[in-house]
Amino acid sequence: MLSPIKGAGQPAVEAGEQETARDDLAPLVAAVVRGDPGAVRTFVMATGGTVRRAVRMVIGAAHADVDDVTQDAMMELLRALPRFRGECTVARFAARVGVLAAMASRRRRGTRDRWVVRDEVEEDSFSAGPEASPHAHAEAARRRDAVRRLLDELPEAIAETLALHFILGHTVQEIAAASLVPAGTVASRLRIGKQHLRQKLAHDAALSEAVGAPERRR
Repeated sequence: MLSPIKGAGQPAVEAGEQETARDDLAPLVAAVVRGDPGAVRTFVMATGGTVRRAVRMVIGAAHADVDDVTQDAMMELLRALPRFRGECTVARFAARVGVLAAMASRRRRGTRDRWVVRDEVEEDSFSAGPEASPHAHAEAARRRDAVRRLLDELPEAIAETLALHFILGHTVQEIAAASLVPAGTVASRLRIGKQHLRQKLAHDAALSEAVGAPERRR
């Protein structure tokens, strides 16, 4: 069964209100929207790592365009802040912007093979863990590449939902809060995306093995 890797992303919470209540970055948003230079600098420093991590996880940690895409994503995040309604943490909102910017950059490239890159070993949602064998790390990299290639073929809204769920490990409720759509819409997009993935995997044994899908019965 397709499911997020254990330990992926930030820890889930039972209620969006509890998560938002712990959001130390929320007070900065109003000052940034007002154009306070000090607040903008503080906000960029506080969210830059989150955005960069999201970009790296979507396009590959070693890709040459990580810095450029991260910079574009940060600019888009600042432009998007007036639309932030506090229904999720600022960090999750920033991660979503990073995912969208990375996917848009991938699609502009047009050629998927240019985006199949060797990842550096890092602690992300596909990480095999610091104590894992070289083989486990290689398999984790294969899963990353396989999922990225599959996401390139999906409609943007569905690809975004799958990326947030499988790559960043966000729950349905967390994705709904960050995307400002009903949880039912997110669940529907996940169902459609999983169907697409299963159909793709059914005709591609290599990808099926790479993402750990169960073997089909004969």
